[in-house]
Amino acid sequence: MQQASQLCYLSRLPEPTIEFSTMSLDTESVRKIAHLARLGVEDSENELYARNLSDILSFVEQLNAVDTRGVDPMAHPLDASQRLRADEVSETDRHQQFQRIAPKVEAGLYLVPKVIE
Repeated sequence: MQQASQLCYLSRLPEPTIEFSTMSLDTESVRKIAHLARLGVEDSENELYARNLSDILSFVEQLNAVDTRGVDPMAHPLDASQRLRADEVSETDRHQQFQRIAPKVEAGLYLVPKVIE
C-alpha cells in the first residue's frame, strides 16, 4: 500500500524542465584542470583535450536529457545472475609456518620497521 501512496506523491511533482547549455572547455580550462589533477599535459595538447572533454560533457548532457522516470535502476542491462561457488576452505592454515620464517614476530603478529614519522 505504501508503494501506491509513493506513486501518487511522485505524480504530483512538477514536470522537470530540461535546459541545454552546451558546455565547451577552452584551453585555459584544460590547463587548470590538468594542474588540479596533477597531470602533465603539454601546451600543444590542450586544444585536443579541450575538444575531447567538451565532446564528453556534451554526451553527458544528452544522457541527462533522457526522461528516466519510471525506469528502475539496475546493476546490469541483462537480467543475469552471478554464478557463485560454494564457500569452502581450499587451503590449509600455514600461519605457523610463515611465522617461523618471518624476521620478527611477537604475539602472532609480524613486526615491521616504522616507515612514517
